[in-house]
Amino acid sequence: MHRSAPSPRELLAVALGVARDAAATAYRMRVEGVSVAATKSTVTDVVTAADRAVERQVLDALRELRPDDAVLGEEYGTRDTGPVAPDGVRWIVDPIDGTVNYLYGLAHSAVSLAAEVDGVVVAGVVRNVHTGEEWTATVGGGAWRDGVRLRCSGEVDLGQALVGTGFGYDAARRAHQGQVVAGLIAHVRDIRRLGAAALDLCLVAEGRLDAYFEKGLAAWDLAAGGLVAAEAGVRVGGLAGAPPGPDLVVAAPPALFGPLHDRLAKLDAAGGP
Repeated sequence: MHRSAPSPRELLAVALGVARDAAATAYRMRVEGVSVAATKSTVTDVVTAADRAVERQVLDALRELRPDDAVLGEEYGTRDTGPVAPDGVRWIVDPIDGTVNYLYGLAHSAVSLAAEVDGVVVAGVVRNVHTGEEWTATVGGGAWRDGVRLRCSGEVDLGQALVGTGFGYDAARRAHQGQVVAGLIAHVRDIRRLGAAALDLCLVAEGRLDAYFEKGLAAWDLAAGGLVAAEAGVRVGGLAGAPPGPDLVVAAPPALFGPLHDRLAKLDAAGGP
């Protein structure tokens, strides 16, 4: 049996301190100059030295503050973090979400850090590395930016919706995703591809995007931003009742979710490579 876990607010307080320090490091390293350290799935799927340095900083900070917790990170996986803690807490970190934006100096990349208890994300923070904008949420406690509680778009007409999306790095997957966008674009106001899933989800939370969808998101892309969106009234799911995950994430206000879901299903958005 797990011992009692900290409250979501307590976990958020930890996340805030760690994420703010991590974002400051990422910003400093960007100013000093970015170097590509490696590639992942393809030659265009890059890892910078900052990705590794920032995640290592987060791991070290969490080990000091909460040494018994587990951590899942994009760059280091679950190495050196041990099993899930006795109270069921696991941290999920994306050290720099939007690495290609970061590499090119485009101001749309973020540190994303979420706390999960017994498999449920209960607290999260997404902090834009370049601007300092910061989104937070706790389960049942709402979503916030700079002290303002967030509420998603009230748009009810898919034809008037500004929809965000993203593309994978595998060429065959990108080709399929391009076909999906081509089939969708005539049915929405317009489409934006900004390049950082966690931030895109936060933009949906405050109505700066009406909706968002993407195939291929990992846990670290979705955890914190997905909670922010859900706490702002966004419905976050997959297709045909599936949970959001690698096959597809659809995030939209309740009035838009059904029409967008059905259009994406017709376009086989969860299919392809």
